[in-house]
Amino acid sequence: MEQTNIPHVLFLPFPVQGHIRPMMKLAELLNQAGSQVTFINTDHNHNRLMSNADLKTSSFHDRSPKFLFRSIPVENAPSLLNIKELLDTLQIVARPAFRQLLISIISDQCRPTCIIADGIMSFVAIDVAEELGIPVITFRTISASCTWTYFHLSKLVETGDAPIPDGNLDKSITCIPGYENVLRSRDLPGFCRVEKPENSFLKFFMRETSAMTRASALILNTVHEIEAPVISRLNSIFTKIYTIGPVHALYKSRISQSDSSNGAGLWKEDRSCMTWLNCQPLRSVIYVSFGSLVCLTRDQVLEFWHGLVNSGKPFLWVVRPDLIVGESGIDPMELEMVTKERGFIVSWAPQEEVLAHPAVGGFLTHSGWNSTLESINAGVPMICWPELADQQVNSRCVSEVWKIGFDMKDTCDRSTVEKLVRDLMDSNKREEIMKSTDEFARLAADSVKEGGSSYTNLEKLIKDIRSMSPI
Repeated sequence: MEQTNIPHVLFLPFPVQGHIRPMMKLAELLNQAGSQVTFINTDHNHNRLMSNADLKTSSFHDRSPKFLFRSIPVENAPSLLNIKELLDTLQIVARPAFRQLLISIISDQCRPTCIIADGIMSFVAIDVAEELGIPVITFRTISASCTWTYFHLSKLVETGDAPIPDGNLDKSITCIPGYENVLRSRDLPGFCRVEKPENSFLKFFMRETSAMTRASALILNTVHEIEAPVISRLNSIFTKIYTIGPVHALYKSRISQSDSSNGAGLWKEDRSCMTWLNCQPLRSVIYVSFGSLVCLTRDQVLEFWHGLVNSGKPFLWVVRPDLIVGESGIDPMELEMVTKERGFIVSWAPQEEVLAHPAVGGFLTHSGWNSTLESINAGVPMICWPELADQQVNSRCVSEVWKIGFDMKDTCDRSTVEKLVRDLMDSNKREEIMKSTDEFARLAADSVKEGGSSYTNLEKLIKDIRSMSPI
């Protein structure tokens, strides 16, 4: 491509599904607005992505003619068990590989206008981009609340609150402005629980969060009206913040439903669950999914299963092939056989469609930010069982700040699961939660309409990227 006033935007996501999906949707939105896009994955995820049938359709290529996929030679198959290994590999391999790829792109007369890099990929993108004189916009795919918490990791270490020193998970955290009466030790990001002082995860996220400040702007997949107080605090760090969430809803509002893809999923969806949902009563089903990384032990699976069955509610449960760990694991097929009377099990579900289905009345979730936003957008209240990174902060906000669900972190017994499912699905507590849930769904829907905050911020982002392009 000759150097013209057409912007060329490079995307560099962190190589796991929960980060790739929202960045892919934003990439398509910018492509629709006239930008050339180059989307860079690791070799492993590039190959998985290229097997996605939706990206092979003529409709995708017709609407995305200037959309290229490239990869860097990093093999990864991340899970909760080897995420540290992935981070170690990325720190050794990814930066020189990205630099080499970027130089080759520039030599092909396709000099990028800017790089939109995942916040966790700052160590890869920012040094290289500064060396080559290319602006970087950082895209944090977690909530504004958790982003603000990450910016206080150094303070948490300074005050002795992280790593959590004495196992007192109910200690109040007072050093994060705006959350003095909200967060407890157990609500801090999961990597704060590692007892060793040399906690490599904690140090990694401290470095990455600091590096983010060298970016020219911050993109957040959130609704301004939902997280306005903390976004105003982030304005003390970033002069430009674009809140464009829920990005999956913004994507649907701007790209015709009949043309839109499934947003670059790395897992093959089992759509048989939609047929099953069609046979269930209105708002009767509890949907259960722990995302793409969280793993459960055999005992945890059994506690969830007994609690769900004992609640008396029909349930749809996503059981990935790698969900259950340990030598005494459970065969997902065996679990499916004993569940047929009360529920339905799939290896992966079309989650946005599931949550929007009228039969679904609640969501038992790991509190990943994509899942949280999708549930908010669909008006479905949540039961939160967080395990990793930002999930602990999200679940606390769901229960105590936004009042749109329950938080059962650090608890996994059948009686608690049964009680919370019943409370969420058909008690007086549901009526209270649904008032907030309905209001949040309205805010999310309004934000992506023309004139809404997310719609307007996307327009500002498009305009600002165009202003970077040489003419």
